[in-house]
Amino acid sequence: MGFSSEFKEFALKGNVVDLAVGVIIGGAFGKIVDSLVGDVIMPVVGRIFGGLDFSSYYIPLSGQASGLALAEAKKAGAVLAYGNFITIAINFIILAFIIFLMVKQMNRMKRAEPAPAPPATPEDVLLLREIRDSLGRNAKTS
Repeated sequence: MGFSSEFKEFALKGNVVDLAVGVIIGGAFGKIVDSLVGDVIMPVVGRIFGGLDFSSYYIPLSGQASGLALAEAKKAGAVLAYGNFITIAINFIILAFIIFLMVKQMNRMKRAEPAPAPPATPEDVLLLREIRDSLGRNAKTS
């Protein structure tokens, strides 16, 4: 089998297609969560912690003034952008929680599959059992 035919067989398997669809939907879902965190949650958190954009909190490491915007401070030298890190961490926690709820719901929606029926007893075993039982009854009556 040639390389191209092997690749075609691999690429057309259901699992690969499912994975591709999952990655595309996950990317789109990630943007929704980014917007939720950046546009809804973090402004509220920022308001609680002083009314500033929380993602722009940083500690200057190169002696630049601390009153600069984060982008300007990064141009002036190294900064420890802890606010951006916290925003991304909250984003991750929300995304993980939503995925947890989705998986939990999917597991709940799955129907319990009935246990498989025991395999049918072969005919020769049934006949041997009848012979055994018959011999056992004859031995007791004698």
